[in-house]
Amino acid sequence: MAALHPQIAALIAREESATGLDGGGPPDLAELRASYLQAALELGGEPQAVERVTEVLVPGEPEVPVRVYEPLGGARDGAGPILWHHGGGWVMGDLPGFDHVARELANVAGRVVVSVDYRLAPEHPHPAAVEDAAAVLRWAASAGTARFGWDSGLSAVGGDSAGAQVAVAGALAAPGVAAEQLLVYPALDAAMASASYAEFAGGPMLTRAAMEMCWAAYLAGGAGPVAPLDGSDLSGLPPARIAVAGHDPLRDDALHYAGALRDAGVGVELRDFEDMTHGFLRWGGVVDRAHELIAWLAG
Repeated sequence: MAALHPQIAALIAREESATGLDGGGPPDLAELRASYLQAALELGGEPQAVERVTEVLVPGEPEVPVRVYEPLGGARDGAGPILWHHGGGWVMGDLPGFDHVARELANVAGRVVVSVDYRLAPEHPHPAAVEDAAAVLRWAASAGTARFGWDSGLSAVGGDSAGAQVAVAGALAAPGVAAEQLLVYPALDAAMASASYAEFAGGPMLTRAAMEMCWAAYLAGGAGPVAPLDGSDLSGLPPARIAVAGHDPLRDDALHYAGALRDAGVGVELRDFEDMTHGFLRWGGVVDRAHELIAWLAG
């Protein structure tokens, strides 16, 4: 296994709670969410300028807030939107906390990025977030296309960590709509029985105890197994580009999902950022490989 990148090691020495999910975070939910947002703002770097940012309420029960980022110079011809679902263990994360990544992704990809503010647990346990993701995906192929003029058949679903699970489950709930999957260290296995959960139970940056808390909040409504590693038929899903961090308890979630997709006949491109930890996508102000990851997703 590769050693931790020096920039990650320095960040750990500075503040292991940079993710807001160190397993011993603030007991108050509002404080936990505020801490997660503050870390994103402090570590994310300077936000890039984009052509336009539009706030939209997507029809649903209830309406789903999204933020539409149009890249500088406009989207390239034939480009569909990237519908991104932020991480945060299903209990944290919001549009402001993912703003800097959405801006950079839009500019580098030359595509519109739609950042999805899905409902959070424990107030709204599973399947609320998935219902929101499916509603936004259907909107992107209909009213969103009419309003913004993107290609209705070329939407990509993307997400990091818990948001990746929401993105994939939303695509399964709205079959045949998504054209791509762009996933970063997805959280997919509620059983947490893989070798990486044992290897990195104590972190760095994300612990098994923190994931136990997150899964418990997400499944508080009594939901059983959740997609996609629940026996779902994956054969109708589009090709996937999946990034994994080498020092991450969720590493094997991504590897198992990649294998399941290949078994279902779905194309997969897998990239191992072997010297990174969970969460590094959001730390572009202090971790250079965050920009490498965004460029790879955009490619």
